[in-house]
Amino acid sequence: MNNEVFQKRREELKREMDARDLPAMLVSLAANRYYLSGFELHDAQCNESSGWLVITPGDDYLFTDPRYVDAAKKAWDEKNICVYAAKKHKEIAEFLKGRGVDAMGFEPKALHLFDYDKLAEDFALTPTENIVESLRIIKDDEEIRRMDESMRLNHELFEYIQPELIPGRTEREIAWLVEKFFREHGAEGLAFSTIVGVGPNAALPHAIPGDTKLRENELVLIDTGCRYLDYNSDQTRTFWVGDTPSDRFRKTMDQVRAAQQAAIDIIRPGLPCIEAYRAAWKVFEKDGVEAMFTHGLGHGVGLETHEPPSLSRVGQGELKPGMVVTVEPGLYDPAWGGIRWEYQVLVTQDGCRVM
Repeated sequence: MNNEVFQKRREELKREMDARDLPAMLVSLAANRYYLSGFELHDAQCNESSGWLVITPGDDYLFTDPRYVDAAKKAWDEKNICVYAAKKHKEIAEFLKGRGVDAMGFEPKALHLFDYDKLAEDFALTPTENIVESLRIIKDDEEIRRMDESMRLNHELFEYIQPELIPGRTEREIAWLVEKFFREHGAEGLAFSTIVGVGPNAALPHAIPGDTKLRENELVLIDTGCRYLDYNSDQTRTFWVGDTPSDRFRKTMDQVRAAQQAAIDIIRPGLPCIEAYRAAWKVFEKDGVEAMFTHGLGHGVGLETHEPPSLSRVGQGELKPGMVVTVEPGLYDPAWGGIRWEYQVLVTQDGCRVM
């Protein structure tokens, strides 16, 4: 994406800031930082930041440390870059105060308390919620193209992996084959740690792959995604290992797919997010299995694997064209296992499209 795209996004943010009487905005969430600047999509680890942005009605500023100077210069006007070192907060304060900034909005979910306390010594700080995310929630044509490509690779992965589900292989080995395939086919990395659950382990929605072996005539659930062209995919499939699926597997799969289709059939602009969840829930309720549906129906996907909107019993807002959401109902019995089936769906002008 070229710099004009990022500049346009910052201008949209400034209009949101103006509506909220925010004189400046500190952007510390990595995905938001990238969305507005093209600089560093990810931080090295949870307690370490690659840098911050400060957006003002006039100039915008990028703050980072010496490791990222060259990358920063590729994305940003050098005169508006502040490279900090050991005295990070003092250097940032001096830089911003010298440019007339003494108050800022900030992102509470992405700013450590230590950083907040240090910044509060020099700035009036106002908490905000999902201001940048409210812009990210609608994908433009280029973002949709990239997400289609990321999902294409996910589909290819599942075509590859099904024949590899051989009795005797462990969950951990399958997870490695998934990651290896993605890497060898151009993905920048995993969207999240791959979930592989055999039999009863599949009843854990976020099962961690271990040494449990695939067995003949048993199910295995795989939930995985890749990051490709900076955007994430997310897809779950549940397979039967063996030639003849059990009656329970077939029945449960039919229930899950019916619930998924009921939601997809009504997804369209203007639909309250909670109604998509209710459509799936009602299918399970009719069969008396709703207690085994233990999580939301879906979530937004993009630069992050989980982002607004939420399709759940507490989901808020309405669907709009350009939103990308997962539709992933599941039924789970700890004594037997679980089945989840997931599509990634684009909300269109008059309905939706499975990606």
